[in-house]
Amino acid sequence: MDFSAMPDLASRAFGGGVVHFNDEFFAAADHLVLPEPPGHAPKTFDHKGQVYDGWETRRRRDSGHDFAVIRLGAPGIIHGVDIDTAYFTGNFPPYASVEAVELPGYPGPAELAAAEWIEVLPKSPLKGDGRNLYPVEERRRFTHVRLNIFPDGGVARLRVHGEVVPDLDLLPKVFDVAAAEYGATVVDCSNMFYGHPQRMLMPGLARNMGDGWETSRRRDDANDWVLVKLAAPAVLRFADLDTSHFKGNAPGWASLTGFDRDGVSFKLLQRVALRPDTPHRFSLAKAPEVTQVRLDIYPDGGMARLRLLGRADREFLRERMGR
Repeated sequence: MDFSAMPDLASRAFGGGVVHFNDEFFAAADHLVLPEPPGHAPKTFDHKGQVYDGWETRRRRDSGHDFAVIRLGAPGIIHGVDIDTAYFTGNFPPYASVEAVELPGYPGPAELAAAEWIEVLPKSPLKGDGRNLYPVEERRRFTHVRLNIFPDGGVARLRVHGEVVPDLDLLPKVFDVAAAEYGATVVDCSNMFYGHPQRMLMPGLARNMGDGWETSRRRDDANDWVLVKLAAPAVLRFADLDTSHFKGNAPGWASLTGFDRDGVSFKLLQRVALRPDTPHRFSLAKAPEVTQVRLDIYPDGGMARLRLLGRADREFLRERMGR
């Protein structure tokens, strides 16, 4: 699997943030974790020079290097990093490295500095004004990463792609097992012409119609669907089907089907009518534990968010954390 298609564990969309850095003279380090692609407005100057949508440090006059520490919004196993230097041309770092660590709670700068960091990407060359994708082989859970740039310069975004591994001790007995922030993923779908269905699993309310799943208009008698692998096998209780922002293009109806570990199916929600621009909650039929859920929409349209609330298999989650 292409690691860049996996969730960005560092993204602000998951709650990621820059918690420590040594310098951000020209542009704030917070830009590193923004979920939006970097932009640029040429010849836009403020009192510190050209305005950049990224992190940019001053020019060093010593033998050191600059760094920024990022708290992963969704802790997990890193499969690869994307160090994006978009729009940084004569001022990008020629090299970078990435370190990672797993720390409990909410460590401050002193605790982070004293931690035993593991190098997951050795000092590697960067190209300017482009993405620099590097796979990561270390397969363990991390909560923080440290981006080192040599010696200085600008980076637009840092994407830390991987699989989410939530903290079992912080999960309630019943939670949204379709949430991407807990490890749920879309494994298949019929159509994603206007929007990828993974967006339905993201935290928070959809910001607009582009922040959800939307299919093209069907011209046949079939219907569209998406298959979600849950964060853990679970007995489901409720479903939230949110059509917010979809007004002239919401599905007319929807249904839900669950599948257990052996692929046996269970009807969780019979075909029900949906309203445009409306959050819906439905009680689900009693069924055994399921590992995947298929959402069918009839005949096509857009869905802002999908939430599936249930009691997860704690032993499965414990094994994922290596406990």
